[in-house]
Amino acid sequence: MTLEPLVAAGPVIATHAFAAIGAAVLGVIQLAAPKGTLPHRSLGYLWAGLMLWVAGSSLFIHELRMIGPFSPIHILSAITLIGVPAAVYAARRGRLATHRKAMQHIMFWALLVAGLFTFMPGRIMHQVLFGPPATTSAVSN
Repeated sequence: MTLEPLVAAGPVIATHAFAAIGAAVLGVIQLAAPKGTLPHRSLGYLWAGLMLWVAGSSLFIHELRMIGPFSPIHILSAITLIGVPAAVYAARRGRLATHRKAMQHIMFWALLVAGLFTFMPGRIMHQVLFGPPATTSAVSN
């Protein structure tokens, strides 16, 4: 494992990845911890901020171009940028079932599913975890 590919990718990708990792860890804690407490609310705002950074910064990452400069993963970014504030608003209005369901969906789709795609061969996080791709050299006879 090496952070070199991530650091070399530039500040947008690096901060995007570190915020996503932080949000994933914090999200698991939030899902497991008691709800409605001051720590849950405080960490929830931190998590929401991280998620907004992850989704917002992803709009400036264009490694996979399928629809102009964007890919289908950017649809999740737009949904997250709308869904996180909506979920916080639902909690503040006492609609806790709506809040819970929205946060669980965001964790699953925006962090778990989207995150798994970052580990595909050729992607930066794949290189972080497994090292750079092996170079092939032409063998002459």
